[in-house]
Amino acid sequence: MANILLIDDDAMLREMFKQGLEKYGHRVFLAADGDAGLAAQKSTVFDLVITDLIMPGKEGIETIMELRRRAPRLKIIAMSGGGQGTARNYLELAGKLGANRTLTKPFAFPELSATIAEVLQED
Repeated sequence: MANILLIDDDAMLREMFKQGLEKYGHRVFLAADGDAGLAAQKSTVFDLVITDLIMPGKEGIETIMELRRRAPRLKIIAMSGGGQGTARNYLELAGKLGANRTLTKPFAFPELSATIAEVLQED
């Protein structure tokens, strides 16, 4: 199906999403922060990047901006569960800076799966 890069500082969440996405036939690569995600993107072609926004090191907004500079057509889903107002503000900014979709944590895996399918079908 798709090569997906998942960037999130929560190791348990990364592994849970990886297992779920692999059941749908996706090939999933993991990164713990934006720096690691950007390094992975230099060596691998991804169809989609799913990134958390609030992380130590290079956070998601900076990561999205750099990904857009490197690969303008790359599909990006941003997610955040920061404070109630904070998450909404970050997600709105992520959308303006190039995320194709945004998701507010927590969300159910079927919502993520449906969002991935929608984004991958867009041109």
